[in-house]
Amino acid sequence: MRYLYLFIFSILLIIPALTGAFPIPDDKKASFDVIRKNKIIGNLTTKFIEEKENLVLHSILDINVKILFIPAYKFFQETKETWHNEKFISIDGFTDFEDEREYKITGKDEGGVFLATGMDGLLELDENIIPLNYWNKDILKEKVLFDTQKGIVREISVKKLKDDKIEINNSKLLAEKYTFNATKNPKDKGPFPEYTLWYYKDELLKMEFKNPNDKKNTITIIRNDWK
Repeated sequence: MRYLYLFIFSILLIIPALTGAFPIPDDKKASFDVIRKNKIIGNLTTKFIEEKENLVLHSILDINVKILFIPAYKFFQETKETWHNEKFISIDGFTDFEDEREYKITGKDEGGVFLATGMDGLLELDENIIPLNYWNKDILKEKVLFDTQKGIVREISVKKLKDDKIEINNSKLLAEKYTFNATKNPKDKGPFPEYTLWYYKDELLKMEFKNPNDKKNTITIIRNDWK
């Protein structure tokens, strides 16, 4: 089941991180299906919660893979990110890979730095760092991002491709298309896969990638509540 770890790691990175300047669905909720071999194997849901002057994103990723109707792999992650005046100020999250890896992720903007803990222990980061969350299209402008699944830093590279027509929930849309790559951490169990991302009016609609250890199968993450 090793390839499942890599694609689940990849999926997690789409958990949204928005501020008032970024698109928020009218019902303040975004939901994605996770698809492999034409089967839905999981769901990612994020709720956008306004608390006074802050915006809190409460995201849950639930994966349940079955083989011959027998549970073969389960995965769960819950994350809460807080933004204030378009600035990322804190995170509280937990990731359970159902093996020896469990990560408690915390982070807070304090005294001009962002103090975070995760897989690499305590990190003192630039106060302007933003999370590696694909919903926030501004990540495509950055060079370094905070991986909120493991609590580490990754360097990234992005390439703009030709706009592409995609179909989602019977709607045909001309979407902006990008490829996205990031560096590998020595503790990662596999290389960071290349993603293809589709945005429409700055809103993430779809992403795809192939696990280097499972190149025959494409993982698709697509909005199931698009209207």
